[in-house]
Formats: sequence, C-alpha cells, structure tokens
Amino acid sequence: MTTLAVTGHMDLTDDTVPLVKEALRKLLADHQGGELVGLSCIAKGSDSLFAEALLDAGGRLIAVIPSEDYRQRKVKPDHAPTFDRLVEAAVEVLVMPHETASRSAYESANKALLERADRLVAVWNGQPPGGKGGGTAEVVMAAREAGMPVEVVWPDGAARKG
Repeated sequence: MTTLAVTGHMDLTDDTVPLVKEALRKLLADHQGGELVGLSCIAKGSDSLFAEALLDAGGRLIAVIPSEDYRQRKVKPDHAPTFDRLVEAAVEVLVMPHETASRSAYESANKALLERADRLVAVWNGQPPGGKGGGTAEVVMAAREAGMPVEVVWPDGAARKG
C-alpha cells in the first residue's frame, strides 16, 4: 500500500490548474498497482486537485480538517461544493482537536499528514517559507527533515496568482 500526503499552493492561476491536474494524474498513475491512499486537507487549489485525481485513480481519500469550524470559517462559497463532495467521498475524515482555524490548527493538520504518509506530494513553486507557518514550504522542509521522500509537482508554465 502506498500512502501519499499532499501540500500545495491554494492560489494557482486559472491556466495552471489543468497543468497541475495532468501532472498529478501522471504521478498517481505511477503509484497504481497496489492500494493507493491519499491524505489531503482538501483546501482550494492543490489539495483539492490532488484529492480529485486520487479518487479518479481509484485511490482512497482521507480528509484531514484543521479545526471544527474550518468549513464554516475558511471554506469560501466558490469552493464549498467541491469541499463538501470530497468530504463525502473520503473513507475517513480526521478533524484536528482545535475549535478554531488557526496557525496551530494548520500545523496540527500538517503534522497528521506527515505522520500517516509514506511520501509527500508537494505542488510547490520551490520558493522558501513566507513566515506564515503551516505553508507549503514549511511542510516540505518538515518532510525532508524527517527523511520522507518528497515529489515536487510544478509543471512548466505553472504560476501563482498575484
């Protein structure tokens, strides 16, 4: 069994989304042949793209939700239908023991991802941490420090908004 966790940017440009989808599809195809499990916080952007590609590849999704109020406070209306559909499709939903979405809630969720996975998939532009805590670069650094293999997905032409 292969267990993959995902971390990645939320603010992908519209032109980047199909590039990342295709790269994730190819990456997950390489991991088929046994049971495939994926962990995702199913945030907008990379997390949800990974979760959808995982389900399309026949994998089992474990949703890791940072806090009890995450859906109400942090999921924007344009992402809510996708978020709800992915929660429904998950074989397990792990809600971190935090009432409110916060830096510590995100750090707990990221720690849970790394504790349960064999490998990390990072939809990441390779830039260093921005200092907010719980971001993509911090998760990549933590995985590498723990000796976990990291597969970076950042196709040619990929970009972030802003």
